[in-house]
Amino acid sequence: MARITVQDCLAQVGNENRFALIHLAVKRVKQHREGRPFLVKCKNKEVVATLREIAAGEVTFDTIKEFDKMAPEPVIAPPAPVSEMEDEILSV
Repeated sequence: MARITVQDCLAQVGNENRFALIHLAVKRVKQHREGRPFLVKCKNKEVVATLREIAAGEVTFDTIKEFDKMAPEPVIAPPAPVSEMEDEILSV
């Protein structure tokens, strides 16, 4: 899918209500930010990836609540740098 359009998303949602589409997309973006996995592979930002999920039919008003039940992906934080002060305390 080269480009994603609002018309593609509205066709999947099943109505011509852009307001409802925005609510669906916002809910899904919030789920991504909580760590829920993406359902389509793409290299775009989360908003575009969400619209791709909706256009592909992976996310609907019926399925959006099921994604809340999914476990979020674990977030691996980089190790915290050890400051010089901690080095001095540890060496004493």
